[in-house]
Amino acid sequence: MAEKREVWGSRRGFIFAAVGAAIGLGNLWRFPFQAYRNGGGAFFLPYIVALFTCAIPLMILEYTYGRKVRGGSTKAFKLLGKKYEWIGWLQVMVPIIVMMFYSTIISISVIFMVWSLGHAFGIINWMSDPGKIMGMIVGGGAGPFDFAAGISKYLLGFVIIVWVGNWWIVKNGVSKGIERASKIFTPLLMVMMIAFMINSIRLNGATLGLNELFTPDFNKILNPSIWVAAYAQVFFSTTLAVGVMIAYGSYLGEDWDIVNSAFITVFSNASFDIIAGITVFSTLGYLVHNMGVDFNSFGSGAGIAFIAFPIAVSTITTNTFLQGIIGFLFFFCLFIAGLSSSISMLESFSAAALDKFDIKRERLVGIISIVGFLGSACFATYAGFNYILDIVDAHVGQYIIATLGLIETILVSYIYGIEKIRVDANEHSDFKVGKIFNFLLKYLTPAMLGITVITNLIGGFKKLVELNTTDKVAFMGQIVFGWGTILLMVIFATIFFKKQWKSSKEEG
Repeated sequence: MAEKREVWGSRRGFIFAAVGAAIGLGNLWRFPFQAYRNGGGAFFLPYIVALFTCAIPLMILEYTYGRKVRGGSTKAFKLLGKKYEWIGWLQVMVPIIVMMFYSTIISISVIFMVWSLGHAFGIINWMSDPGKIMGMIVGGGAGPFDFAAGISKYLLGFVIIVWVGNWWIVKNGVSKGIERASKIFTPLLMVMMIAFMINSIRLNGATLGLNELFTPDFNKILNPSIWVAAYAQVFFSTTLAVGVMIAYGSYLGEDWDIVNSAFITVFSNASFDIIAGITVFSTLGYLVHNMGVDFNSFGSGAGIAFIAFPIAVSTITTNTFLQGIIGFLFFFCLFIAGLSSSISMLESFSAAALDKFDIKRERLVGIISIVGFLGSACFATYAGFNYILDIVDAHVGQYIIATLGLIETILVSYIYGIEKIRVDANEHSDFKVGKIFNFLLKYLTPAMLGITVITNLIGGFKKLVELNTTDKVAFMGQIVFGWGTILLMVIFATIFFKKQWKSSKEEG
């Protein structure tokens, strides 16, 4: 007899888990710099439109369909037609790949937490020059194939802590593991980020940064690329189309309010985007004002969190102990943001595999964690962290996720029936969605995702052609590590797809 599917212990626990899954380290720099580059305050109009026309409808769809099928992505797509199960496996390949490099970034938060405590007790004084420490941790290299450059013992050592955390939480299941951890992590993360935002606003020069972020450039509002960027930001930051929200939806109670839950999840994530934007640019404004540097001096990626913020923390107070404690809290905050996302990624694949294969959760999660750690070890090399990580991240994010979202929306809307989704979602929801929901998911959302996919493919092809004539090493890096990763995902998705289901009942 099939084992009864676990359900969330409470709606609050589910919301915290879903919000924690959506909020991650990427919010801290991706949204602020997307807004900064795409019209400042003018970016918020397409961003808000994308929330209502893409993120919320898709979140409702994934929660509702996940609850209906009581399974992960593979089971969800298999019920649309046996051949579509393969799409579900490709979806859950995404979080596995992302976890491998994401865990190395999270591990830097753990390293900086330890360094901050060392700073507090006078063991190491590093906050005024974090670039030197960052260089020691991540090293360098001549390119993506320069494995002779070595491996970072810091990244390799501390990434073990991240994977142990992932393994421990997810192996304990939904209510005892993920929900229990999320009830602590998610509210703590929000409180801490609000506190850092309030502190950043009071810094001298904060208004310089806020003006850079929020001053609207309405000349850009009619540029189609701004709208594509807004839809891409909303789509990627809400963890849609990678099996996470379908898996989380599969553990929902039958009479739970799906529509409100979707709104809360999406708006909580959007709020964190804005809080992060205010915090980042207030801090950058302070650094520009006091150090005479440019807004782009710290880059637009991990440099913001791991280089700019320690400098900012060191100037909040001259008390070394307080500097260290504030730094510890900030990097603990980043660690929580990363871990809450990574456990959802691990659960995405676990839920899909547990549906199909006769294996205990504890054993499955253990196997995935070991394989994941080995993958993270590759990214802990200097070539891996400094070059391959960006290549893999760009290819998975730009070409796979949006494409899977497009396919998912079309298949569920036209094969299962979008009206069925709407009726099921409304059944126990206080706030009902109308026929506009059907229009969005049948026409507008696929159109916007289709434009995003085509735009990314054209841009990627142009880049490849340019690199082939200007930089052969970079070109081969894109082919081997970018498209090579996609090929591996396709191969493993096919292998799992061809395996037999655990019982004839499941097969039928």
